[in-house]
Amino acid sequence: MSLRWILVTASGIIAGRVLVNTLARRRARQARSADLGRLAVRQVRVDGKTMQARVTVDAVPDDRLPVILVHGLGMSSRYMIPLARHLAPHFRVYVPDLPGFGLSEKPCRTLTVRELADALASWMHAVGVGRAAFVGNSLGCEVLVELALFHPQLVERLVLQGPTPDPEARGLVRQIVGFFAIAPFERWSLAWVALTDYARGGIGRYILTLRSMVDNHIAQKVQRVTQPTLVVWGTRDYIVPYAFVASLAGSLPYGRLAVIPDVAHGINYSHPEAFTAVLLPFLFGDAAKTRRTEPNPGGQRIVARQ
Repeated sequence: MSLRWILVTASGIIAGRVLVNTLARRRARQARSADLGRLAVRQVRVDGKTMQARVTVDAVPDDRLPVILVHGLGMSSRYMIPLARHLAPHFRVYVPDLPGFGLSEKPCRTLTVRELADALASWMHAVGVGRAAFVGNSLGCEVLVELALFHPQLVERLVLQGPTPDPEARGLVRQIVGFFAIAPFERWSLAWVALTDYARGGIGRYILTLRSMVDNHIAQKVQRVTQPTLVVWGTRDYIVPYAFVASLAGSLPYGRLAVIPDVAHGINYSHPEAFTAVLLPFLFGDAAKTRRTEPNPGGQRIVARQ
């Protein structure tokens, strides 16, 4: 009888502690969430098609540049929501769905990387954003490099997180294998976001965009990018090898490299706090101080801490 009482009492104590800890974690999450920005959905007509974007609605100082987040292959603005909410207390943040993805209308044919950049420029004109800082993930990095080269007046500075494609892994199979390799290091909810976004865009559009992506020679193009640029890489990113991002940062005339330990390809979704900690000093920095008067062989390397 006494043993049963001891077991029941011990079980009650353990259950009580689990409940207290669970409630404490829930309150902590709610407190953190309350400190993050709010987003609203906006739609605008661009070249006869509707483009949708998420836009932060919290007030920020008028003298701060807006920040535009550009999603990766097959994804949508949903993929960038965690990062957008972390940046919202500091900047007005825009997160468009590129044409053919998310809830933006689908063009009659799949757009190339260059055409996606042109569409992004047209969208900026439509919403009245004349110049901005940009953060891209994966394919979004390629779109932003094109934007910086062909619409330089729109770009104040760039962040290229997990830039693709590595010239040593241009094949479609190598790219797909890399996506599976990073899965254990991302938030599990990202799988649902990715699958629903892929289904909405369609497999044909995904494959054609992937082909345009892997055929894009970003390593040569970045040598002509004159805006201050931060390349960000996670040590668990098995899609993009370190040698490639280090070379890319070194090729940028005004580039630097930030390395975040123990994160994978979707830092913007799975680890927005760590990403924001790296972004804020760069986004707040004075462009005149960030630019260098000499080329930047090798790139400046920053090791971030989570």
